[in-house]
Amino acid sequence: MRAHPMAGDTVLAVLLGLVDLLLFVADRFAELPELPPWYVAVPVNIAMVAPLVFRRKSPLWSAYSVLVVSVVHATLMLGIGSAAGLAMSIYSVVVYAGRRQGLIFVGAVVVSSAVQLALAPLDDELLIAVLFLAFGIALCWTLGEFVGARRAYDVEVEARLHLLETERDQATRIAVAEERGRIARELHDVVAHAVSVMVVQADGASYAIQSNPELAQRALQTISETGRGALGELRRLLDVLRSDDADGEPRVPQPDAHALAELADRMRAAGVPVELETDDLGDLPAGVSLGIYRIVQESLTNTLKHAGRGATAAVRVHRTGDLVEVLVSDDGAGRVPQLAATAPGSQRLPGGNGLIGMRERAHVYGGTLDVGPAPGGGWQVRAALPVRLDK
Repeated sequence: MRAHPMAGDTVLAVLLGLVDLLLFVADRFAELPELPPWYVAVPVNIAMVAPLVFRRKSPLWSAYSVLVVSVVHATLMLGIGSAAGLAMSIYSVVVYAGRRQGLIFVGAVVVSSAVQLALAPLDDELLIAVLFLAFGIALCWTLGEFVGARRAYDVEVEARLHLLETERDQATRIAVAEERGRIARELHDVVAHAVSVMVVQADGASYAIQSNPELAQRALQTISETGRGALGELRRLLDVLRSDDADGEPRVPQPDAHALAELADRMRAAGVPVELETDDLGDLPAGVSLGIYRIVQESLTNTLKHAGRGATAAVRVHRTGDLVEVLVSDDGAGRVPQLAATAPGSQRLPGGNGLIGMRERAHVYGGTLDVGPAPGGGWQVRAALPVRLDK
């Protein structure tokens, strides 16, 4: 009925009409003299229950239509349709139209019922009829208030959930923008270093070009190699958004893959035994080398925070051709069952921005990043970064 409200209300209306029809047939077999002919009773019964189909879509129209037809239906004594229809209408108006419209409709029902009771010969049963009317109105109003409050609560919860989802998406976009800004500043330092080297080498070559041509040739070769590397970094820099408000932040030298041993020593001093295994990474582009360091740093930081006491970590950085593979794994608390079903790209604690930063670093250089439970228990971060050495 919630998925298809009109279909459910149609079923209720048909059932109520069938009950009245069966009562009419039973009364006909009993040969009650006050019954109207069937060609009058059947249309009135249909008109009595038909507006109930639209009680949710058009509650006021449906309710007042039921009220008008109920006068004829009750006068002809055609069954329970008038009483049941009015009860459903009071409930529907309170739930779907509000208290104010509900009070107005209840007032109309009371006036209509009072007129009918005054005209009906119910001397001994008048009090019972009045009590029955009052109890029915009170019960329907109470149910309407309860369901209406519940419906309003559900709407409010849905609105809050939608707002939370929007805020979460915005927070993710902000985190991505901030991380890209930080990456842009780091790339700025790398490129600025390369340009500074080129300027120094060019100045030296200009002084030594006549007195020491061999030294000048080596300086020009250095300028050529450094310039190609800087061009590669500039191409990546164009794909990264940089925030304007970060210009005032101090510039500091950035670490690279050669600082992984120092990073491992700091983690050991912090209480996490780290096994480090690396290949010769001396000719990596500065940006790729910085990205490797940051990914390992964030992974070991997560191990320190979340793996638990007694956990150990292993860092393996291997280069195969033009691809550098980074694997950081631990044997800590990453074996939580519900995390084992999480797709790659999840993180140990939802809501953090560390994973976003690592993924952005990998994507800037055309690489990939997978994060999730390790096959033998624990947690692992696997990254693959292509090496682009411009010739």
